[in-house]
Amino acid sequence: MSKNNVSFKWAFKEFIWPRRKVVSFGLFLIIFRSLSGLVLPYASKTLIDEVIPSKDIEALVFLLSVICSALLFQSISSFSLTRILSIEAQHLISVLRAKVQQKLLTLPVSFFDNNKSGALVSRVMTDVEGVRNLVGTGLVQLIGGSITAMISLFILIRINAQMTLFVLVPVGIFAIIALKAFGYIRPIFRARGKINAEVTGRLTETLNGIRVIKGFNAEAQELIVFKKGVDDLFQNVKKSLTATAFMTSSSTFLLGLASAGIMGMGGYFIMNDNMTYGEFVSFTLFLGFLIAPIVQMSNIGSQLTEAFAGLDRTQELMNLPEENDPGIRNVVLKEIKGNVSFKNISFSYDDKTSVLHNVSFEAPKGSVIALVGSSGSGKSTIAGLATAFLNPSSGQVLIDGIDLSKVDLRSYRSQLGVVLQDDFLYEGTIRENILFPRPDATEDDLQQAIHGAYVNEFTDRFDDGIDTLIGERGVKLSGGQRQRISIARALLANPKIVILDEATSNLDTQSEAFIQKSLGLLMKNRTTFVIAHRLSTIQKADQILVIENGDIVERGKHEELIVSKGRYYELYTYQSRI
Repeated sequence: MSKNNVSFKWAFKEFIWPRRKVVSFGLFLIIFRSLSGLVLPYASKTLIDEVIPSKDIEALVFLLSVICSALLFQSISSFSLTRILSIEAQHLISVLRAKVQQKLLTLPVSFFDNNKSGALVSRVMTDVEGVRNLVGTGLVQLIGGSITAMISLFILIRINAQMTLFVLVPVGIFAIIALKAFGYIRPIFRARGKINAEVTGRLTETLNGIRVIKGFNAEAQELIVFKKGVDDLFQNVKKSLTATAFMTSSSTFLLGLASAGIMGMGGYFIMNDNMTYGEFVSFTLFLGFLIAPIVQMSNIGSQLTEAFAGLDRTQELMNLPEENDPGIRNVVLKEIKGNVSFKNISFSYDDKTSVLHNVSFEAPKGSVIALVGSSGSGKSTIAGLATAFLNPSSGQVLIDGIDLSKVDLRSYRSQLGVVLQDDFLYEGTIRENILFPRPDATEDDLQQAIHGAYVNEFTDRFDDGIDTLIGERGVKLSGGQRQRISIARALLANPKIVILDEATSNLDTQSEAFIQKSLGLLMKNRTTFVIAHRLSTIQKADQILVIENGDIVERGKHEELIVSKGRYYELYTYQSRI
């Protein structure tokens, strides 16, 4: 089965069939509008062949009233059609965007590591817009216009079969050209979506990293990269415009030839008394109803092709396997104790380069496990496995003796707290960011978290207190203030297991003192994994794991490791000299 058919069946099942009542009503309106339009060509024949020769004023008035009524019905149905279907199409876009965003949030962290955030934004906001041409007026106009064309064809054959046959030849040639062109354009539209997403992604990265770009005087370099992306987009658009222009020109030429032929044949038949003037005028007007949908096809067909190209990409995204697969992860955890075990864990990101090799250790409930080692040794990978952001290539991560790979992630992560070195804050108020894990938390719970993380130490100096707006990613706050908000957020979540990517790096002494105290409260009676960059902060850890090249080369308490004078001793004494 071709990709096109798959996409159409999926689109029909997902979008058109659930809205069949609205679409059917729209189809009824467009047929009603088209039939109202057929009154004029019928009336023209009667006017020329009967009313004018007989000089019947009453018949003329009646004919005009019928035409005016038909025009009124045509206008009302056009307005109703646009209003009903266009609004439904825009509603569908909003629903589909929400579905795509919902799907994105179910995908594993590795997916986001391999895709630019700006590109994903484009997939949510742009790729789905074409669906309006399925439920909106585009598809309905195409179907309704085709029905009108069939009715017109039947009437044209009755008026003059020879002239009708002559018209069908160029019309048939144009139809073949159009179908070939749509097949050529669709991959172009698919590629355009990808290019547009890449350009959007790069622009988003540029805006987010504006301080670094300006700091390194790299504006010109960024402009070159962006210009190339924009040019690729232009070249893609040029291809589709060329194909569309060829279709339009072909229709103008072929249908122009048909019109010229009709003039000649009509003149010949009239001169030989085989056709009346009224029949010729009526034939010409009905011919417009036959040709109009075919001319529209180049425009509507392009819109539908673009819609299916976007939906192909949307379908591709919607079919990706979810992180929390209910067929595999079906063990729902109640309240956990916090015992974590790594059993012979090996891991590689691309199934080629091994990052961890048969790592095993125990983290009893309430203990503090510090992970130390040089950059790239595997510390963050162990933390990623403990949060289930990553899945081991072999071995097991056990939570209270239960294999984490079989656990429902919602039930596990509801008891998990994460504080990263560069933690994420929403644009909004301090209150909203702390309430993020528990929006329904009581004011008492909120205040306990605020005081526990010493957030009040700096918010008391702000005019708006915890309702102060912090800017995008907390840009209006210092690093220490952002970290305390992150810790308050974790305290409010009240987790059983905490993952800390050392929160005291690159902070001033006062901020570090506050954060150390707040971390002490956060870690109390909770199983805690600390990725340690400053070894002076982990001397009280229950167990220190020294990771090098994916292996645990040493383990023990601070004093034990210092006495053994191994790798930990080297790292510690090196930092002490700095």
